[in-house]
Amino acid sequence: MKDLLQFTDHGIYCPRADVFLDPWKPVKRALITHGHSDHAREGHEWYLCTDVAAPVIKHRLHLTDQVQTVTYGQSVQINHVKFSFHPAGHIPGSAQIRVEHQGEVWVFTGDYKLDDDGLATPFEPVTCHTFITESTFGLPVYQWRNQSEVFEDVNQWWRSNRSQGKTSVLAAYALGKAQRILVNLDHSIGPVWVHGAIDTVQRVLTAQGIRLPYTHLVTSQSTRTDWEGGLVVCPPSALGSLWIKKFQPYSLAIASGWMSLRGTRRRRGADRGFVLSDHADWRQLNQAVRASGASRVFVTHGYTEVFARWLKERGLEAHDAKTQFDIEAEV
Repeated sequence: MKDLLQFTDHGIYCPRADVFLDPWKPVKRALITHGHSDHAREGHEWYLCTDVAAPVIKHRLHLTDQVQTVTYGQSVQINHVKFSFHPAGHIPGSAQIRVEHQGEVWVFTGDYKLDDDGLATPFEPVTCHTFITESTFGLPVYQWRNQSEVFEDVNQWWRSNRSQGKTSVLAAYALGKAQRILVNLDHSIGPVWVHGAIDTVQRVLTAQGIRLPYTHLVTSQSTRTDWEGGLVVCPPSALGSLWIKKFQPYSLAIASGWMSLRGTRRRRGADRGFVLSDHADWRQLNQAVRASGASRVFVTHGYTEVFARWLKERGLEAHDAKTQFDIEAEV
């Protein structure tokens, strides 16, 4: 009997339902876990995602009625296969996809983390026979500190820069990471400004009812006196550009899981690196596998061979699965 889900050159495929999960090539029907560009791509004829993820996906891919939505936990039957979406805790609207047919259950996690970040709906374990997990940070060296401790450091860095007459510039991914930062900052320290790419995401999210703190948009009319002593959040793509030079004198920091590696901050030209990731760390990956109750695990993007071997040593049937999801999106 063929597997309920298969890894193909177009993506993860369910032949019984004739649908793909986060496909990386154009297909007829796609089930999408979340709005990051390596999981939600252009060219599919029909999309299914959560109602919370849909607005960003529609905006980014310029879609209208091609997108249908479900709420968390709602079941949908496609050719006698039952699908449901469950919180992944990665970014707002992100989901794990549960697939069931004739008593066999698979779970595809997409991207996930187990920490409650105060923004995304927290991760919920879903029991299954076969579990498909990412391994972006699938090495023991990656173990995250408590979020509150990280933001204490961020706020203290901002206060110190303000006392020295510097603007604080913090680089973070425009969808998910930037909003997580904005929700957890101490806004009493000073004004918070954002790059246009982040402001666009903010507008989409707030329009659907997600509550985010007020921020100022950096425009061509903004001046140094406006953001003096404040904090500016920008995407990593702005680093090294003419845009960022307008904030001089400034202190640059990057929020990323990769900041836990020595030399990464220095190579990116940052003064500070804050270890903050929207992906599961080593402990969370292991916890999620255990919570699933699965006897078989497929490990996608990241340290796939290492994590699969680790799981095999612990008695699980584990496989290294080749996909085209981009671990570099986590910056």
